[in-house]
Amino acid sequence: MSGAGRATSRNPQVGAGKTVPRLPETEAVLEVRRAVRGWLAEYAPEASSGVAVALSGGADSLALAAAAVVEAGRVDALVVDHRLQPGSGQVAAVAAAAALKLGCRSARVLAVEVGSAGGLEAAARQARYAALDAARAGLPVLLGHTLDDQAETVLLGLARGSGGRSIQGMAAFADPWGRPLLGVRRAATRQLCADLGLTPHEDPHNSAPEFTRVRLRTEVLPLLEDVLGGGVAAALARTAEQLRADGAVLDALAGELLRAASADSDSERSADDGSGSDGVSLSIETLATAPAALRRRAIRAWLLAGGAKALTGKHLHAVDELITAWRGQGGVAVGGGGPGSRLVAARERGRLTMRLR
Repeated sequence: MSGAGRATSRNPQVGAGKTVPRLPETEAVLEVRRAVRGWLAEYAPEASSGVAVALSGGADSLALAAAAVVEAGRVDALVVDHRLQPGSGQVAAVAAAAALKLGCRSARVLAVEVGSAGGLEAAARQARYAALDAARAGLPVLLGHTLDDQAETVLLGLARGSGGRSIQGMAAFADPWGRPLLGVRRAATRQLCADLGLTPHEDPHNSAPEFTRVRLRTEVLPLLEDVLGGGVAAALARTAEQLRADGAVLDALAGELLRAASADSDSERSADDGSGSDGVSLSIETLATAPAALRRRAIRAWLLAGGAKALTGKHLHAVDELITAWRGQGGVAVGGGGPGSRLVAARERGRLTMRLR
């Protein structure tokens, strides 16, 4: 993160015995407020220090900031300036000013350097989250993702075809990131801004057809809504929520399997050569007799804990075949390691091992 263009403004109305602006009780305002209130009650009931809001100046984050000020009381706005377009600094300054007018106790502009790894979207996202994490001062950061964003995320995951985990969508809370508006349509946030007389910033990137997510938003989802008679976005969001709940249970069971496979590997290794486990091996027999859904989740967790990077379905399938379709094949490189070495999962003497080679 670059320090250039960074500024912090404190709201003199907050903490000086003055009240923040009241919001009109319109349908959109009440809907967004209920969503934020429910999120705070479930995920941050003791957030006495307040929350931070990632504010872009768009309708979703403006609506979120407005509701959070009323429901949480103490709100710090964090405005990321990606510096990818002319005038981005002015856009960030306007967003910060709007935050203070809404009643945020502070507004901070964070100018970042966006790299090129993984494409523009991925690089901007990485820079944004790094800046927000560095500036949040221990507070949870609320993000303005809506039900429409969730539906788009599910469709993107479906296209990847890497199993149920890829279509679970975004979590309502994944510390420190909170998403109170996952049940709120984008139209409601726009209406809230209209009700408050706010003029949201329209990011040109949000209508640029070269971005896959933009085409999903402007072409694919409207077509699905038309063909299937409406309700598609809400249905996709419900599916994500259900899969996430199911996934939590499966992950817990996979964790039990992983602990059992590790303990059994320790016993097998000790019986073989009298030495203790090296800490990165699993019992093939224990894994092979487990249901496939649990086994693959356990393998995934084990690989990530061991330093594997950028895991794909292909990696997991190849490692799973070391257990269930053993034909004497060699180890599987799983994306970790460093200069001159690779992290490799292999089958050795009835155990699944992971070592640098």
